Amino acid sequence: MAGLDNKTPMPTEIKLHQKSRMLEIAFSDGQRFELPCEFLRIYSPSAEVRGHGPGQEVLQVGKKNVEITDVQPVGSYAVQLVFSDGHDSGLYSWDYLHDLGVNQEALWKKYLERMNDAGASREPATL
Repeated sequence: MAGLDNKTPMPTEIKLHQKSRMLEIAFSDGQRFELPCEFLRIYSPSAEVRGHGPGQEVLQVGKKNVEITDVQPVGSYAVQLVFSDGHDSGLYSWDYLHDLGVNQEALWKKYLERMNDAGASREPATL
C-alpha cells in the first residue's frame, strides 16, 4: 500500500518511575508500555545476557529488586540503561523496546518457566 511505512514507531515519551521500578514508554503509534526494570534487565540485548548465538542465553537470576539508575540516549535510535547491579552494556533500540512491550506477557511467562526449570529464584542472593 502506498504511503505506509513499516518502520518501528518512535518513542514520544520515556519516563523512569523509580518508586515502582517501571520504565514507561509512549510510541508514535499510540501504544504505551510500562516495562518493569527487572524485565528490562533480564532481557538486556547485551552479549553478557544473550550470549553470542542461539542457545547461549544466560539466565538472569536474583534480579527482582534491580533498578534503573540512569537512562542515556544513544544517537536517535536507542537508549543505554544503567542498572543498580552495575549492568550497563545493553543498547535498547526503539524497535527492541517496542518488541519487548508488544510481547511482554509471553516473554515474562517464558522467563518464569526457565527460572522454574532451573530451580532458580528472582530473589537476590543473601550474603
